[in-house]
Amino acid sequence: MKYQGRIQQWDDAKGFGFVEPNGGGMRAFAHIKAFKKRSRRPINGDIIVYEVEQDKKGTLRAHDICLLKDYKAKRSHANKQTSQTKRNAILLSIFFGVLALFTLSGRVSFMITILYGAISLLTILLYGIDKSAAKKDKWRISEAKLHLLSLLGGWPGALLAQQMFKHKRSKSSFMRVYWVTVMVNLILLGLVGFEVINTQAFMMDI
Repeated sequence: MKYQGRIQQWDDAKGFGFVEPNGGGMRAFAHIKAFKKRSRRPINGDIIVYEVEQDKKGTLRAHDICLLKDYKAKRSHANKQTSQTKRNAILLSIFFGVLALFTLSGRVSFMITILYGAISLLTILLYGIDKSAAKKDKWRISEAKLHLLSLLGGWPGALLAQQMFKHKRSKSSFMRVYWVTVMVNLILLGLVGFEVINTQAFMMDI
């Protein structure tokens, strides 16, 4: 269970103090090592979000501590990612639905649908390799290659890989180029469908 409280008697040199929950209750010991990904060192009066555990001596200890500002930022980021995931799922559902419709109606060759699937799988694989290489500080796959795959039809796979591996999606410069490749690919797909329709109409006139 998470509590919200205020730090008191904080000794920054020793890296510990106490926290009293808002609304009253038993105070708990708080150590600097119990803070998660803090944006700065805590000070007296800081409001924190934390959980409580009891050690072998019966002392209450705060753990899994976040500064309130960091906690709110983390929640906001999580909500943003959830919203982004839903948006991406809707986009992919619409795309594959339209692609299936175009394929069944003969406007797009079945081979193009297969290519989208194959290139998307390759793109997911390369995103995974690049993510692993980034963690191990090894040779990376160039962003140009990842964008080229998206442009050639692997953008659905890239979108899935960004969510699966939490890779590249927070890099704004990369994502701007990525969405350009998506738009260009969709335009080219639309032109292919339009050309097929015109060809079919011409053949019917003959």
